[in-house]
Amino acid sequence: MIGTIRKHSTWMWWIVAGLTIISFVWWGASPGTRNGNGRSEGYGTLYGQTITTEEFDAARKEFFVSYFLQNQEFPDRNPSFKPTDIERETYVRLLLIAKAKQLGIHVTPEQQAAEANGVLRSLGRGQNVPLSALVERVLEPEHLDAADFQRCMAGNLAINQLMETLGMAGALVTPQQAAHLFDREHQEVAAQAVFFAATNFLPQVAVTPAGVQQFYTNAMALYRVPDRVRINYLEYDLTNFLAAAEQKEGKTNIAARAETYYAQKGMEAVPEAKTPEEAKAKLREMVLRQYAGEMAVNKGREFLTALFKLEPVAPENFVLLAKTNGLTVHTTEPFAEAEGPAEFPAPADLIKLSFLLNPESPFSIKPIPGAEAVYVVGLNQRLPSEIPPLSQIYERVAQDCKNYEAATKARAAGTNFYYSATVQMAAGKTFAQLAQASGQTPFALKPFSMSSTYVPEAEGHAEVDQVKRAAFSTQPGHLSAFEPTEEGGFVLYVQSLLPVDEAAKTTQLPAFTTQLRRQRVQNSFNVWLQSEAVRELANVPHFDEFTGRKPAAKGQ
Repeated sequence: MIGTIRKHSTWMWWIVAGLTIISFVWWGASPGTRNGNGRSEGYGTLYGQTITTEEFDAARKEFFVSYFLQNQEFPDRNPSFKPTDIERETYVRLLLIAKAKQLGIHVTPEQQAAEANGVLRSLGRGQNVPLSALVERVLEPEHLDAADFQRCMAGNLAINQLMETLGMAGALVTPQQAAHLFDREHQEVAAQAVFFAATNFLPQVAVTPAGVQQFYTNAMALYRVPDRVRINYLEYDLTNFLAAAEQKEGKTNIAARAETYYAQKGMEAVPEAKTPEEAKAKLREMVLRQYAGEMAVNKGREFLTALFKLEPVAPENFVLLAKTNGLTVHTTEPFAEAEGPAEFPAPADLIKLSFLLNPESPFSIKPIPGAEAVYVVGLNQRLPSEIPPLSQIYERVAQDCKNYEAATKARAAGTNFYYSATVQMAAGKTFAQLAQASGQTPFALKPFSMSSTYVPEAEGHAEVDQVKRAAFSTQPGHLSAFEPTEEGGFVLYVQSLLPVDEAAKTTQLPAFTTQLRRQRVQNSFNVWLQSEAVRELANVPHFDEFTGRKPAAKGQ
């Protein structure tokens, strides 16, 4: 065993490039409540064939693996990724793989092995990560295994080949088109800007209690507090079990296990280690911590076994039993699901479980391992979403009100400047002169293009995309219209468009053309998939909930 990858091997958490499973937004309606884990209506049909439970479960597992490789987390850990999103993506994957089979797309064992090895190397930043490590520490806790990983690799390859086949028309980009688009993306603009910041207008704002009350009334929804929960928990710190684990298992046995694993994997076992001695020491620590974790889990199970014997079931039994056993119960402050408790680094499973607890089921059914401890949790209190009264948050609302009024003044000043400057520049005044005359500081912006991701002078004043839109929609020698932002706004003076760097173009154009063709292939493929999914997935359960439309009648 190699211990906790999340704690000891940050090399495991790098995104894998090149594995593309498409997500689509054609499902627009808010989905209804699902039917839990059971389905009396089955999984529907696809290309005239009934979708079996085994096929659906396999595709769902493949999607979980692929999502993790792309996002460094599983989809059910992402608070913005709903269960209906998981079901939708599972159906999309089923459709894509079925279509690939229909078109005779075949992935060889050699291609699958090469893809898997590439993924494992990417996870290890160029060094091979043992598949057993990925399975043991990442996949198995999610009830996934090596077979799911291997099917995911084969499925991703088939989907990529399908994309290339059906998106082929998008790859037709002429050299002239590519050169024109390169110029459009990389031609830089020289511009000056005046930023109207709300902070500069704060001294001019004086709020009154009546004004704060009115602001609070108009913006009450902004102050809504989400559902929260307070939990009781027992913490079995792993460090408290290290000595006992070492005594029970024996230093010799622990060292032998570490040596055996090192003999099998070498330095690959702990890529961050710089010497064999350091690698073996880390492996011994990992093995010891695993034994300690097992002992902590067993202690938690003993407590839960006794807890579930108490009748009737009641939240207060948690504290009473802990007190009887001489255990210290900790209680969190109320926390929202998106934040988790502030008292300790809670595992995602613990946070998720906390919001499933209720008076009828007030305890975790098993201990929950974390990076440094094992936890047993029980419900203390559920707090529903609410809007606090103004008296509780008056200072916050007053400051928000003041900031709002300052931003309004900043936008008014920016609008007035634009109209005045337009007239006066036509009469011969310069942009810099007009800015200084109005008490503002003109900024000469570093030249930027549509492909720029950063305009340093605009940092803290405006989003880079907004600055780019204003600059490239304004004729050289003219002012942009006043552009409002969250903190105020800005006006640009576009001086000129600069010549494209021909040397850079010669060097970068081949890669640009390749990327352009890839994007067009994907766009062409997406158009096909949207149409295909609307037609073929009309025969799956909850189609109307996914799409906001009713299934088509037979024959239509």
